[in-house]
Amino acid sequence: RRHSFPTRRSSDLKVDTFYDQYSMRVPSSTSAEQYAWMGLIPGLREWIGDRVLANIRTYDFTIKNKSWERTLTVLRDHLADDQAGVYAPMTESLALEVKRHPQELIDALLLAGFSNICYDGQTFFNANHPTINEDGSVALVSNFGGGSGNPWFLIDDTRGIKPFILQVRQEPNFVAMQDDTDERVFMAKEFRYGVDWRGNVGYGLWQLCYGSKQTLDATGYQAARAAMMTMTGDNGRKLGLMPRLLICGPSNEAAAKNLLNADFLANGATNI
Repeated sequence: RRHSFPTRRSSDLKVDTFYDQYSMRVPSSTSAEQYAWMGLIPGLREWIGDRVLANIRTYDFTIKNKSWERTLTVLRDHLADDQAGVYAPMTESLALEVKRHPQELIDALLLAGFSNICYDGQTFFNANHPTINEDGSVALVSNFGGGSGNPWFLIDDTRGIKPFILQVRQEPNFVAMQDDTDERVFMAKEFRYGVDWRGNVGYGLWQLCYGSKQTLDATGYQAARAAMMTMTGDNGRKLGLMPRLLICGPSNEAAAKNLLNADFLANGATNI
């Protein structure tokens, strides 16, 4: 005999997530994926004479997949006695967490960018990312604004490649063990409901994200935009970045809204 349990499909639940604006979803077919092409932002040159072959630097940068799970247990007698739908919110909460999980992983990755290493061997937010000039010399490029306050970030979300990677090996898989023939139901009258997912997150192109711990005000914001919009890559080529997305935490929310949404400044001047 199979028992029914009050559930809702995760696709029916509304969750505020926005990680897909600044992370790219990459399907995975093995235990880990190598991103040897990382660092390449291709540009065009005027075609005069024969084509010029550009050597692409490769990186030994790999993201290993991890397994994630959450399992809930309910006694059959408790479920049978539930007349008010007490357990329905529990499974709904599980479905919500499944949808929210990638956002939590990407958020943690973003905040750890001041200490975690990316593909070029530097921390993701760093003042000394190496690029190569035409003569083979090294030029250092920064995507870190310095400071020691609460962090905020500018992101160019206009490109197919993103600053963060959501690597998916297996989509969320929901399993319900609620048949009388299931061992725990037979032995202990215990239903089990679980979900598992396999994948991981990692850093993409640091050039597309600028991190700062300076005070979030007009001066700091304009300095960060200018630094990002004038950023260069290999051979000194301007990358043409356009930071359109500002991300901050609760401590900087009021400052961000005043900076970007207010019509007038505190002194009455027009907010440009």
